[in-house]
Formats: sequence, C-alpha cells, structure tokens
Amino acid sequence: MDMGRDIELYDTTLRDGTQSEDFNLSGEDKVRIALKLDELGIDYIEGGWPGANPRDDQFFHEIQNYSLRHSKIAAFGSTHHARYTANEDPNLKALVAAQTPVVTIFGKTWDIHVRDVLRISLEKNLDLIQESLSWLRPRVQTLFYDAEHFFDGYKANPDYAIETLRRAWAGGAECLVLCDTNGGTLPYEVTEIIRDVREALGKGMRLGIHCHDDAGVAVANSLSAVRAGVTQVQGTMNGLGERCGNANLCSVIPDLVVKMGYHCAAEENLARLTSISRFICEIANLPHNKYQPYVGASAFAHKGGIHVNAIQRNPETYEHIEPGLVGNMRRILLSDLAGRSSILAKAREFGLNLDSQDPIIKDIVAQLKELEAQGFQFEGAEASFELLMRKALGTYRKYFDLIGFRVIDQKSKDDGPTQAEATIMVHVGGHVEHTAAVGNGPVNALDNAIRKALEKFYPQLKEMTLLDYKVRVLPGNPGTGAKVRVLIESKDQHNKWGTVGLSYDIIEASWQALVDAICFKLIKSERGR
Repeated sequence: MDMGRDIELYDTTLRDGTQSEDFNLSGEDKVRIALKLDELGIDYIEGGWPGANPRDDQFFHEIQNYSLRHSKIAAFGSTHHARYTANEDPNLKALVAAQTPVVTIFGKTWDIHVRDVLRISLEKNLDLIQESLSWLRPRVQTLFYDAEHFFDGYKANPDYAIETLRRAWAGGAECLVLCDTNGGTLPYEVTEIIRDVREALGKGMRLGIHCHDDAGVAVANSLSAVRAGVTQVQGTMNGLGERCGNANLCSVIPDLVVKMGYHCAAEENLARLTSISRFICEIANLPHNKYQPYVGASAFAHKGGIHVNAIQRNPETYEHIEPGLVGNMRRILLSDLAGRSSILAKAREFGLNLDSQDPIIKDIVAQLKELEAQGFQFEGAEASFELLMRKALGTYRKYFDLIGFRVIDQKSKDDGPTQAEATIMVHVGGHVEHTAAVGNGPVNALDNAIRKALEKFYPQLKEMTLLDYKVRVLPGNPGTGAKVRVLIESKDQHNKWGTVGLSYDIIEASWQALVDAICFKLIKSERGR
C-alpha cells in the first residue's frame, strides 16, 4: 500500500447524479455546480452525455465561457454502435464536438450484457472498445475508459473481463476505470479482484474505481480500491445517483485525506466541503441529508447530557474529527435529555450571559423537559429555544401584541379550488393595525396578513422568507383529534433558523411558529446578525 500518493477525483454528479430520483438540474444549474466543484478542487467534472438532451448540450456550450481554476470538464458517452464504424458513429462525433479536454466512454465487460443487451459476439464487443478509443485518441486531450459492470463481469468470466481492459488500453485509454455498476460487490472482493487485475495487466496501467451503493458499501469499496492501487476515484457529491446512489465524495474525500493520509487537490479546500455539499442540494431544491457523515447537520450534533458535558471538556471524547476540518460545526441539541451543560453551551452559542451557578438554569431545564413532554421539539427549532431562554432571563422584547385573527378557508364546489383569507388585528407601535390577505391555504394567508400588518413598522421583515413548513401528527388522541407539531424554517440573506408550534389546532400551531420566526428575525436585526 502506497500511503501518501496523489489520488485523482472524478465527479459525476452532473451526469450520474441527475439519474437520482427527484434530482433535476437545468443547464444553468449544472454550470453553477461545476463552478463550485472547481472551487473544491475536483480534478475532473463529468458534465453529461453530448447529444443526449438539450440540457447537456447547453452545459457544454456555456461552460466554455468560464476559465476553471483547476477542474477539467469531461464529456461522457459509449463505444460506437455495432451498425456503424467508429468514423460514422454520431455518438463519438458528438463527444468530439463538445470540445471538452476530457472524454470518457464506457464499454461492456460482462459477457451476459454483450450477448443479451448488445446481441453481438464477444469478439465484436472487443473490436467496438478498441476501435472507439483508437478513433477518439488523436481527437481529444485526455481519454478515460469506464469498464461497465467490471466486477460482475470478472466474477462471471475473468479472462474475458481482463481482455476488455487490454483492448481498451491498446486503443489509447489513459485510465481504466473499474465499475461496480450494480453496486453489489463487497470490499474484500474489490481488493482481491483489483489484485488479480494488476497481476494480469502489470502495474504500469492506471486504474480507477466507480462504485454504486446498492449494498451500502460504495464508499468502503472506493477506499479498498485505493488501498489496492487505483489512482482515480469516481463518485458524486452527497452520494446522488440512480437507485441507491454512487460513492459519496463528501465521505470519500475526508476519508482519504484525514483518515488515510492520501493527497488530492481538494485537500487544500476541505473546509469548503460542507457548504458545497449543501449548495448542491439548494440548487436542486432538495433537503440536505442531516444524517450524512462529515457534512450533515447531525454529524457533530450532541444530545445526551453526558455527551455534552464530555465534549465541553474534550471534544475528542465523542467526535472522530474536528468539525471545522470539513467546514461543519458542533451542535448542542436540546431535548428532555438535556442538562446544565447543554443549557450553558446553548447560552454561549446564543450570546447570552448566563453564569454556571445561576438558579435560572434549573428552571430552564425543567421548562424544556415539560414542553417536550407536551410534544414540543427544539432540535430543529433552536430559534424558538433562544426565545424561550430570553423570556426566562427577562431579555425578551415583545414587538407586537395580538388582538385577534380569523382565517376563512372557503370551497364552493367539489372540483373548484379552495380560497383562503386571513384577517388580523395587532397592536404595534402605539397603533392598532387591522389587515387582511389571501394566500395559498390558510397558513400562507395568515403569514401574508401578519407581514402586511408589521412590515411598515419593521421593514427588515421583507428580507425574510419561509423556506420550509412541516406538520407532524403526534401520537395520542386518534385521527383528527390529535395534537400537531409545526416546524417552520425561515431564512434571510445571511442565516436560516427554525421555529416550532404545538396545538390541537394546526392554525394555532402555525401561528406560534410564525410569531417566533418573526420575533427571532427582529432580534437578529437589532443585534446586527
């Protein structure tokens, strides 16, 4: 094992990742993500398949207007069709026309695919591989070959699988990428097969690895492959990809650099990993996986009082790395497990002056436990908890007083839309404001009405938008008589914050969360944060 050597990172989020369910990108989105991957220091960015759809063609055209600092763009395609010669094949011509510095093509390795999918002879498939690469070699700067279904193909017919690699190398491929396309290979198999490949081909051939996560071991397989001698790792940000996804580069990169001592260009920008991971989800309008290793919001979150007390003394007791290495942060969660250490940690985080011997801490802990017993949850609503602490400390300011509100949700016929209208009366700035607004549903109407009443007094609320709204029916009373918990996530140009409300009435629970969100924004504005 050659520890410390350089590893190339090949990102395929813009191609493989877009095959993930619910992950959709426009051409402009793909350009924005490519620029972020360049900031991270990814060596190769696979942009898509030229000629496959207008979105990919737009990307290859638009990305030429940018000068990337490090990354090289790759176009992806297949070996030429059996009914064409390489010189006639429109797929190969489209790859060259994309004018990318890198071209990657894949070919069939598994004999069952050759017979049952391509329906050609095994020898003909070998010709397709070598002829395609030979035709591309003088026309492109850098040429890679993806051996599709390599591990399954090797297990079924090792001699033929090895021969496909020989023919790809003879055709001019600079790196032979071994693909676990079905994602069912295990780490010990990866190690053994790569050892066999290196013995058969010699150590002069560069190898890469491309893993899918159907058996839950794509990251482990990629790391095993590096230990076995591969020098290029392919994967996607956040593990996106078809079915169960691809090897997650957000785990692979810190594992290689921090844990295993290998080097890559992204090593210098590791502290950007979390923000770029979340940026990609934002562009695709997808929630970020909070439980994701290294970059998830829960990756360094601590809930139990014993854990919190320990990490306050020495973070190594319950954290495998320093969160800042990957741009993440330590979070102290608030729950009925919380104790004095949790409250003090949150007070410091909120900038509140709270002495460790202050008896108010015991009151806050008791109040927290009581509220969570009722069904409140503050893990995703830390803004509401900061307001709770401010009230306990006597530093909470009331920005307005509710006189009353009414929400009407009207439906006049079965196949017609509902019409929601909210009327609200508040006392603010020495005046009584009485306003009404409509919305897409009763909660949206109520949100619009309260903003309409307050924005003339607090114009900074115009900067605030509601990002997410979740309703959870709590166990207890059956059916529609149950309590509901509403979680609202809000944001402005600088921050995001969560608030919570709880009631048997969904409108009342929503009102509580909305009021907390507004008040938190106003406090933030006063404090310049």
